[in-house]
Amino acid sequence: MGSSHHLLVFLMFLHYAVGFTYNCVKILPDSSSSIVVEVGKNFTATCHLLEGCAYTSDDIEWRLGNLSIAKQSYHRINETAVSVTINISSDMSDWLKCTAPKESLSYKPRSIYGILLRAGYPPLKPKNLSCIAVQEDKDISPNLNCSWDPGSRNPQIDTTYTVYANVPGTVLTHKADCKHLARFCVVNLETFPIHMVLKVWVEVKNALGSERSELQSDSSYFVKPNPPLNVQVLTEDKFPTSLMVTWKHPIDRTILKLSYAIRYRKATSDVWIEVRVPESFTRGYIESFRLQSLEPYTQYVVQMRCIGESNSSYWSNWSPSVTERTTEAKPASAPDLWRIIRPTSNSRNVTFIWKAPVKANGKIRFYNLSINQNNEKFESHNIIADNLSQMYSMELPAGKMASIEITAYNSAGESPKATLSIPRSDKELPGVEDMSWSVRDEKLQVKWTAVLPLPHPLKLSEYLLEWVKIPQSVHQKELPAGWQRVPKNVTVTTLNAGLEKFKRYNISVYPIYKYQSGHVWHFQPGRPVTRPAYVQQGPPKEGPTVTVTKSKKNSAELTWEEIPLDSQQGFIIHYTIFYAIGNTKQWKSETVGPNVHSYVLTDLASETDYVVYVMASTEAGSVKGTDCTFKTMKYGDGEVEVIVVVVCLSFLFLTVFIIMICLRKREVIKKLLWPQVPDPSDSSIAHWSPDFPIKADLPKEDVSVVEVDVFDGKSLCEEDKGVLPLKKDKYLSEEHSSGIGGSSCMSSPRHSVSDSDEGDSGQTTSSTVQYSTVLGSGYKGQTPSHQPPAFARSESTQPLLDCEEHPDHLNESQSRSSYFRRGRELEPGVLAPECDGGSLTFCPVQEEEASPIAEEPPASALCYMPQKSGYRPQ
Repeated sequence: MGSSHHLLVFLMFLHYAVGFTYNCVKILPDSSSSIVVEVGKNFTATCHLLEGCAYTSDDIEWRLGNLSIAKQSYHRINETAVSVTINISSDMSDWLKCTAPKESLSYKPRSIYGILLRAGYPPLKPKNLSCIAVQEDKDISPNLNCSWDPGSRNPQIDTTYTVYANVPGTVLTHKADCKHLARFCVVNLETFPIHMVLKVWVEVKNALGSERSELQSDSSYFVKPNPPLNVQVLTEDKFPTSLMVTWKHPIDRTILKLSYAIRYRKATSDVWIEVRVPESFTRGYIESFRLQSLEPYTQYVVQMRCIGESNSSYWSNWSPSVTERTTEAKPASAPDLWRIIRPTSNSRNVTFIWKAPVKANGKIRFYNLSINQNNEKFESHNIIADNLSQMYSMELPAGKMASIEITAYNSAGESPKATLSIPRSDKELPGVEDMSWSVRDEKLQVKWTAVLPLPHPLKLSEYLLEWVKIPQSVHQKELPAGWQRVPKNVTVTTLNAGLEKFKRYNISVYPIYKYQSGHVWHFQPGRPVTRPAYVQQGPPKEGPTVTVTKSKKNSAELTWEEIPLDSQQGFIIHYTIFYAIGNTKQWKSETVGPNVHSYVLTDLASETDYVVYVMASTEAGSVKGTDCTFKTMKYGDGEVEVIVVVVCLSFLFLTVFIIMICLRKREVIKKLLWPQVPDPSDSSIAHWSPDFPIKADLPKEDVSVVEVDVFDGKSLCEEDKGVLPLKKDKYLSEEHSSGIGGSSCMSSPRHSVSDSDEGDSGQTTSSTVQYSTVLGSGYKGQTPSHQPPAFARSESTQPLLDCEEHPDHLNESQSRSSYFRRGRELEPGVLAPECDGGSLTFCPVQEEEASPIAEEPPASALCYMPQKSGYRPQ
């Protein structure tokens, strides 16, 4: 313990023991330093009141640190002494104090005394004591390196270790003091005792006890030699399965006799094989050894080590590694031959693939491939071995069979033959009953049902499992297959292949049959059972791209392409279609199967914008595709056609209805569109005379007077011009005598009609004639009416005479008798059609009381409606 620690303890002791001018208590046991107590045991201390102390035992109080000890731990010995007993724990390293009087009696001066307790454990016995003397150059080092296990428990107090070594029977003992809680220590022997017994022990001590562990044996037991020197590995051409190992002894055998061990492994393996060199080699001081039963043309790694011959426990370290390859031997196994068949239109494309023999025993130089088709065509090809896996393709007709043999060659010789038969397309042998797969420990495990027994001579030889990575695109050729063979009694196996994650493979199981022909066994595969598989699935790399192929009023047809195989990364289990209106983002969804690539959305709103996308899902996750927007139509299928048809039919019905109305109301429409023009030739005035009065059934008040300008030479035919003056006088006299006087309205000027002899027929249609109608009150003795007379006048462009346009078509008698005819009576206020070259005037009829001599009408007193071609009066 250091001086500073002792000083601190002394000062604390003075504080508690002499800290007051009046101190009358003391604790036993007492110590000027700390008192070490063992954890887990009871410790008892007694507080004594000194002579002359004014206190009694009732005034004593015990405290550990700053905590009071319970009264149950007190024991009153007498009036001046009180003891306390406590159970020591690992955290009780503190001051134990006795005070008088109690803190409650503050009016009395206090006395305090204390001792320092240190809790700890006694030392444990050292375990696994070992001491080593290493080789230095050609001798053994005198330094003995000893180590031990002190145990897992910390003593918590000062503990010392000391190592002792001596040769029994001698007085000299070598000693080495070690550090606190040390695990190793070196003791110097000055000279290592060769071929003698050596005793070594270690002793551990602390305040609570001591322990000792010792070791005694021959001195060679403690020696660790160096590895063998100059280790070499040699090959021999005539011994392809052995290697010769040579070395040098690391130390002279007079000092230490050694035994040797050799270990070796393949360069591609981590498994070592150790061989102990026989003692006969050691005794003969031989420095070489032959390793046998090795594989030809295989690289090996070799190491050596040595150990003391008699009861030594320390091996040297391994020598540095030496690598060497055995020499070649002819291949011990046949190549692994397989085929890939791709049917074509009229033939089969067969690709032969093979692997080098498992026991090639050397570097394969070339392969000899022999093909025999139906015993008719024989081919032989020498193919240089430049790759680990070779290929050869040929066309084989569907109706032919082929037998294939392949042999591998290296520098030492020829391998056994591998044979394979390809039957005709219609002669396939049966396959396994069923096949399934699963993933175990990130590897593909395949299970199938064994084939049924076959009739003689076919026998089941083995099963072949084939895996082919599906091409990533249609333009990429199918990759060569990988395969492995399993015994015929196995129906569950794990593929020993580095299959890529997220890639699809076609896994096939082929039963391989064999039959004997002569002395040669032929092998023929059966029909395969194939399943797609993934060693690990993931979410697709990309989602499907959806397009809207047809949009209707309330529906839309969606299509999307299948995700490329290299982007699927797993089996698509379903597609989910999400769609929403515009920016509302209130998504609706529809789920369809993995083989569906089109769907029709229904119950959509018309003339509305929609957003749609398709999500593809695998077992490992889902990926959303690109968004697509579309708008539904305003009208559905056929609605526009229906509207057009309805409108057309309505128009047709309306047209038919209008036509029917026109047919039923043709008289009314004719009157509205073509008003009737009175024909002067049919007027009653044309046949009126005093000798033939008007019949009583005629209208009493209506008299039609048609004035024609008879003196207009252009309005009459040349044949009628001589007759007109006579008729004029006659009718004028009758008119005057009838009491119908002239009217000023009758004296309006008239336009003349050109004579037909002049040949001006064009003016006939442009000439006008005047019509006058006098509606009077009383005519020829009729009762006069009190209504005022009505007068109407009109000019018409109606042609006058047909004789002016077609004079040759009328005979004289007919033309003369058609001048004056009874005209149709005109209703009051209705205008008759105008005559060409004149005007129609309606004048009031003079009453009978009027002057019998009326004003002489103008020259154009009479007019008639000409009979014209194409005109028929009603």
